[in-house]
Amino acid sequence: MIPRLLRENGPFRTFWAGEIISLFGDQITLLALPLLAVLLLHAGPKEMGYLTAAGLVPTLFFALHAGAWVDRRGRRRQVMIAADAGRALLLLTIPAAYAMGRLTMAHLYAVAFLVGVLSVLFMVAYSALFVSLVPRDRYVEGNAILHGSRALSFAGGPSLGGFLVQTLSAPFALVADAISFLASAFCLGRISPVEPQTAKDERGHVTAGARFIVRSPIIRASMAWGATCNFFNYMFSALFVLYTTRALHVQPAMLGAVLGAGAIGAVFGSTITGWLAGRLGIGPTYILGCILFPAPLILVPAAAGPASLILAFLFAARFGSGLGVMVLDISIGSIFAALIPHHLRSRVSGAFTVVNYGVRPVGALAGGLLGGAIGLRPTLWIATVGAVAGFLWLLPSPMPRLRTLEPAGDNMNEADPGVENDGYSRGHSTSQHRTLAR
Repeated sequence: MIPRLLRENGPFRTFWAGEIISLFGDQITLLALPLLAVLLLHAGPKEMGYLTAAGLVPTLFFALHAGAWVDRRGRRRQVMIAADAGRALLLLTIPAAYAMGRLTMAHLYAVAFLVGVLSVLFMVAYSALFVSLVPRDRYVEGNAILHGSRALSFAGGPSLGGFLVQTLSAPFALVADAISFLASAFCLGRISPVEPQTAKDERGHVTAGARFIVRSPIIRASMAWGATCNFFNYMFSALFVLYTTRALHVQPAMLGAVLGAGAIGAVFGSTITGWLAGRLGIGPTYILGCILFPAPLILVPAAAGPASLILAFLFAARFGSGLGVMVLDISIGSIFAALIPHHLRSRVSGAFTVVNYGVRPVGALAGGLLGGAIGLRPTLWIATVGAVAGFLWLLPSPMPRLRTLEPAGDNMNEADPGVENDGYSRGHSTSQHRTLAR
């Protein structure tokens, strides 16, 4: 059955169509680019590390300033269209260089870095465009549709990518992702929502998003959880494939099926989040997702016994984790859409992303070092238990008491002096309320 929001909201439907095409394209590149480096350019571990880092470092270097620039400039839709077009052109240089016999690892590093820069611009503009398309009372439904589409891309994208790499070769499979970016740009060009106001020139313009996070108890606690969980989760991710193949003797084909269970769990999670939010409240639903995401992964170091039992543990771990990540992503996306003032959205997104992404390579490095020092299984125990414990950051915040996305008055901004214009401060004015409600 087609969701009501897609049936009734034409601009959102067009935006969603571009997004789902682009998401499938991203999954193709996630497989094709490393395969290209390994199979055609004979990259070793060091080169693969550089390639991964090249795509990550733009977030650390530019997210804060990109958010400030987008908030000041406005015209978020045009920024996203330009980012899509730029990423398409960059990816097309790879098969072109390969066809001319001039493809090098340096070329791949440059493309990964520049695509990462444009992805940062797209990402910080995304949240502001979302609230221009979706009514406030439909935030959960809209996020469920978008995140559910992402889950579907996780399920079908790698298979499509593998087929294209097999039939076209890795360089030319990237053409499909380039086309998907152009499709996203085309869809964005067909809508014209009224976008949020731009930021005024103000003192501390670049750091305004970080200051808002520090002063907002809900967002501050969410960032603390995100940093903790991402650190330990990337410790886990750095060792998962190595542990399952070497210690648990799982064959590559079966490992792929295990990873696919996570995508199935994510699709299921996207369908039940709205129901959970209605029954438990949006804040408790988010906290539940923050537990459900890392907790099932404890089954990975716990797996032992016959091969069938080990596989059952691994399938359950990935399915449960995939379900949890959708519940938390949809709920926190809706909470942030309601809480963050329009004129700060891109800056808050940029500041949040710097921390959220910044701990990931640190966690992966820590996982590798600790795994070498004390062994894979003990490190996985530390990583999974540490990630589960991250939800404790949320308990002292107003998050457990957050039931709906309606302005909640005083209790939402306890210990939050200085946030005068977020619509949730004492005596939120009618004009502020209208701004938040689109």
